[in-house]
Amino acid sequence: MTTERIGPPLTAGERETLRAFLDYHRATLAMKCDGLSDEELRRRSMPPSTLSLLGLVRHMAEVERTWFRKVINGEDIPLVWSDEGDYQVAYDASTATRAEAFDAWRAEVEHSRRIEREAESLDVTAYNPRWGEKVSLRLVMLHLIHEYARHNGHADFLREGIDGTVGA
Repeated sequence: MTTERIGPPLTAGERETLRAFLDYHRATLAMKCDGLSDEELRRRSMPPSTLSLLGLVRHMAEVERTWFRKVINGEDIPLVWSDEGDYQVAYDASTATRAEAFDAWRAEVEHSRRIEREAESLDVTAYNPRWGEKVSLRLVMLHLIHEYARHNGHADFLREGIDGTVGA
């Protein structure tokens, strides 16, 4: 699988720019996983950490699900991998497969894109129980960009440790 990654526009409106940056970072995570076996994708960074590329994909599925579906859309749904709301469970991908993780992640990304497209503006707000106050769709999109960018840095190191691939 080869992941196509399109750079964000240099001049565009706010919503288009946020959408493009988020998709750019989503594609970056997928690109970091291209060409690796399930075993390589499960390879952990270093003991005692359970962090792996597959764990990052699973974690980001949970993040997409939480922020777009649970917070913005108000859906009463559990996490994908934990009924107790434990995000750390997603990191432990020791028995996970590429298909299982990427199918869940892609499904959540599609839900997120639909929710964002259907929102009338970036100023739409919803209550976030974790923070105890309302958040805007704008903040959610910025938070997801931040979350992907941070974890893509982890993905860079993980990929380099697996096969020496670096960059972009």
